Amino acid sequence: MVMNDNLYDYSTGGLDDIRADLVLNDMEKQLIRQAGMVIQCPKNYVLFSAGDVSDQVYLIESGWVKIYRISADGKRVTVGSIRGPGELVGMAETFLDIKRTCFAGTISKGSVVLLSKTKFMEIMTQNSFLTFKIINLLAARMREAEAIIHEMVCSQALGRLATLLMKMGERMGVHTKNGIKINIHLTHEEIASMVGISRQTVTSALNTFKQEKSIAFEGRMIRINPDKLAKWLA
Repeated sequence: MVMNDNLYDYSTGGLDDIRADLVLNDMEKQLIRQAGMVIQCPKNYVLFSAGDVSDQVYLIESGWVKIYRISADGKRVTVGSIRGPGELVGMAETFLDIKRTCFAGTISKGSVVLLSKTKFMEIMTQNSFLTFKIINLLAARMREAEAIIHEMVCSQALGRLATLLMKMGERMGVHTKNGIKINIHLTHEEIASMVGISRQTVTSALNTFKQEKSIAFEGRMIRINPDKLAKWLA
């Protein structure tokens, strides 16, 4: 993976969407927490749905959230990356004052801060440093979207899946002496919706990775070997 000292190279695709310095810091999170309301969310809790009025933003305190759409045949198609602690979701449509076009749902239990658009705009007006942080976040996500399109057009199925696993390892993995353990469970169907391939192809690709020891299954979790997976990114 290609990385410099400050930012990921978003132009190449296959890299993490947001650096740690673009996730809200403790002071920024506290500003939102004080003005909002914390709710506890079970797994598969829907924060917002397509068609909803966009009048709130959401700060993820703990757990993980995916943004998805429903296809014409009823399948959930994940768009963007999985969002985690310290990240905001629901901003773009709130700024544009349009109805939601996507769904946001938890893939693990956690907690979220709900903040009204009015309060959010007040905080940004009063704290210019937060405004610049939000601009950086939105710019990073735009580059992320471009990278995803590039991956979809230019990468084969195995390469896209390897990219996803490495992203997940970077963002939510635990380093062990035998590799990086991804401590979140996704079904093959969910993984398929994130990389734009069929569930059957996901299963076949995971078996290929397992046979060459790029990954290993530990119960419902996956342990990855980044060095071996990296060869599929070429």
